[in-house]
Amino acid sequence: MKRYWQKFLLYAQLPEMRLFWFFLPFLIILLTVNIFYLPKLLIFATVAIFFVLGAIILVNNLRLARSNLEIKIERNELKSIITNLRDGVIAYDPNFKIVIFNRAAEEIFNLQAQETIGQFFSPERAREPRFKLLSQAIFPSLAPLVIRRSEFGVYPQIIDLSFDEPQIELRVSTDKIIDSNGQLLGFVKLVHDRTREVELMRSKSEFIAVASHQLRTPLTGVHWALESLSKQTLSEEQKGLLNIALQETTNLSKIVNDLLDVSKIEEGKFGYQFENINIIDFIKETIVSVQDLAKQFGVKLYFQKPEEPSIVVPVDSQKLGIVLFNLLDNAIRYNVANGQVIATVERVKNEPYVQISVKDTGVGIPADQINKLFTKFFRADNAVKFAPGGSGLGLYIAKNIIKRHSGEIRVESEINRGSTFYFTLPTDSKLIPLKEIVYGEE
Repeated sequence: MKRYWQKFLLYAQLPEMRLFWFFLPFLIILLTVNIFYLPKLLIFATVAIFFVLGAIILVNNLRLARSNLEIKIERNELKSIITNLRDGVIAYDPNFKIVIFNRAAEEIFNLQAQETIGQFFSPERAREPRFKLLSQAIFPSLAPLVIRRSEFGVYPQIIDLSFDEPQIELRVSTDKIIDSNGQLLGFVKLVHDRTREVELMRSKSEFIAVASHQLRTPLTGVHWALESLSKQTLSEEQKGLLNIALQETTNLSKIVNDLLDVSKIEEGKFGYQFENINIIDFIKETIVSVQDLAKQFGVKLYFQKPEEPSIVVPVDSQKLGIVLFNLLDNAIRYNVANGQVIATVERVKNEPYVQISVKDTGVGIPADQINKLFTKFFRADNAVKFAPGGSGLGLYIAKNIIKRHSGEIRVESEINRGSTFYFTLPTDSKLIPLKEIVYGEE
């Protein structure tokens, strides 16, 4: 009973109960007057009516007070959570008026909440040095470098922003705030400071680059010595051992070169030289270059050409050659005896892109491992059993090269039935970013 009485006293003190306490004295006075001037029957009827109305008003006010109290508690809890989040939270209405700016956002943008909350932001505010960074985060088109991580027009929108002054890397996720009727109330941005993560990745890449350079020199010397030795008169057994040594040094050299490529990619220093080429002729030439390997593995190569004789695309032919050779090489090595590899190229309907595909009849990729296929050092379980050698870097490098060309790469596969790799390339050079971008692993 004591607990209920305490609850009543708590609700009674809330602002929502003021109206009830304001009218209560008037009701008492009116009831007293009625007692002295009305017949007894009417007195009882009046008292009953007043009692019922009072009870209804009291119950409704108590419910309203309790509901408002719960809302205030939840609001305070939510405010506490938002305030203490490690990522910046910025919310604004459809007119770009800031309504939430938490502590982490203050640290990221070097601004105080009182400087931003209630302020209207527009692209013009990017001219103000103090608000430049925040304006570019709210209006990403103003940022010097934008990398889109989600499809355009699909929420939440996820982008990476890169700045030189100050040197900072941000991942910004933007979502709509909508009420129960579908009415747009505003937007909320979750801002993650990736500067330290990117710096660590670059430091790791620098270490790999230095280590790879140190390995390359002795490897070149060993390979040269083995090649010189192969020209000498040797027994069959010695020739066999020498061939194995030469093959292993070749494999190790490829791994070292892949590591160097990865380090350059992650430093944004891979170096691209774009030129217009006929992609049909380019694919044809690359297929010819792997014909000997296909014969060695007993695999047939086919190229399904489009009807048009020429499709011009702006690419770095040397880098794109790495991608196409890698896909064809994998399709041959992980195929079955008398298997097939089919390459195709076609325009993407209603879009300024072409799509190239490499289809094989090989071992396939487990469904639960496809999403890891383009990450560093990953090799599917069945691929490791089928061919133990390999660094797991080829597809990671291929993904970054294709994304640098403003394309996308994906795979469809079925165990023991084969795989098909698809990648797109733009036909319009304006779609290619002007600056080399560090994509890393997403």
